[in-house]
Amino acid sequence: MFNRIKSNELTPRQKKTLKFHKLASRLADYGFNCLRLNDGWQGADFIACHIDNSFIKVRLETRLHIERRYNGIELYIAFNENKRWYIYPHDQLRDELLEMGYMSGTLSWDERGIYNWPSLTQRLAEHMEKYVI
Repeated sequence: MFNRIKSNELTPRQKKTLKFHKLASRLADYGFNCLRLNDGWQGADFIACHIDNSFIKVRLETRLHIERRYNGIELYIAFNENKRWYIYPHDQLRDELLEMGYMSGTLSWDERGIYNWPSLTQRLAEHMEKYVI
């Protein structure tokens, strides 16, 4: 009955559910109770309620991702790379990356308002250290 699953054999929806539970488990160590949303709310896949009665809205992504439509809605983005979880406030990281010279001047960001990285470069990995949980 308790056979480990192979995530590459799961459907996309099942993979997202698995990621949610893995991240929720990690966030529990930081005092959060995570509540999954069936159809999203303001871009969020789930709400993480802290023991101090605050909460954050979190969107699960597969990689570092910035999107203009998330501006101003106080959304956190979470992704996993190399068995490390990153969770960051979207607007804060957007500003940091623009200041570092990323995104601006690209077709993807300037015209479509979306930018993501398939994997973290050394420079990005160093910057993202503060967002590891």
